[in-house]
Amino acid sequence: MDWEKKYYFDKLIFEGEYLNGKRWNGKGYDINNQFAYELNNGKGYVKAYESRFEGEFLYGERNGKGKEYDFDGKLFEGNYINNVKSGRGKEYYFNGQLEYEGDYLNGKRNGKGKEYYEDGILKFEGEYYNGIKRKGKEYDEKGKLISQGLYINGKIINGFLKEYYKDGKILFEGEYLNGKRWNGKIYDEKGKIKYIINNGKGNTIEFNFYGIHGLRKYEGEYSDGEKNGKGKEYDYNDKLIYEGEFLNGYRNGNGKEYINNKLVYEGKYLNGERNGEGKEYNFFGKLLFKGFFFEGKKWNGKGVEYFYYNGKLKFEGEYLNGEKNGKGKEYDYDGNLIFEGEYLNGEKLN
Repeated sequence: MDWEKKYYFDKLIFEGEYLNGKRWNGKGYDINNQFAYELNNGKGYVKAYESRFEGEFLYGERNGKGKEYDFDGKLFEGNYINNVKSGRGKEYYFNGQLEYEGDYLNGKRNGKGKEYYEDGILKFEGEYYNGIKRKGKEYDEKGKLISQGLYINGKIINGFLKEYYKDGKILFEGEYLNGKRWNGKIYDEKGKIKYIINNGKGNTIEFNFYGIHGLRKYEGEYSDGEKNGKGKEYDYNDKLIYEGEFLNGYRNGNGKEYINNKLVYEGKYLNGERNGEGKEYNFFGKLLFKGFFFEGKKWNGKGVEYFYYNGKLKFEGEYLNGEKNGKGKEYDYDGNLIFEGEYLNGEKLN
């Protein structure tokens, strides 16, 4: 055994014998240099300020019942094994209100447990795995059930779920499957049923921020847990940005794009991008381009461009790989022909 004194800054906190690097026999002191505990053959009761811990020690480590405070003043009390929380335990808010009670393993919530709001109302009850909700029931601040089922990364993925508008009115109640609404009812802001979903089919409203703020993300037809059929998409300010056809969650078919409620494109889509014949418009509603698109770009075939402000013809001709290639005509701002001939990679040849 080795005799040693240990200090916390300039304060003596332990003096005695160590065995295999662990405190074995000796005395411990608090930050005011007052006697706090004594160890005999590795066993004792510790009140050590440097670790903000009070409880049972065995072979130089926390083993048994104890209490621990974090730097925010929150308290844990429960069981320790080899210096980490294991077994039953409780956590408290800084005001002394119970926050959690349940099982621990390797220092994290593992097993059955319950969470509470600061006013004592039950928030969650169920199972945890490595500190994250795995299965159980979740309640709002008034004690109403809002979800029940299987969680992945702390979010409901399979099971019952209630979603609400910002003012607290019910938005959706029903079943989720693989993170998608599967069976249930969607209500409007007046509490009337707007859509019904059966086995992933029907109409739905998807919301930004998990529905909390009541801002639409998508509204339209739904099947197999994806956007399928006609629908509308909205930005984070609840403004319409697209209306048209969807397939397997992507824009596919005929559709229209908007910016600040102004039409900027109408035409064909494939896999979420402009593909096929389409038209672009400026913010004044004047036509800018008419032709073919591929992967969101003006691509191959014949096309026509117009000036931004007056809407007069600017160019008509052939495109390849997103640039003027082949025969074409170019006009000035007043509509006068200024070039007619061949283009290559956007440059005039003759």
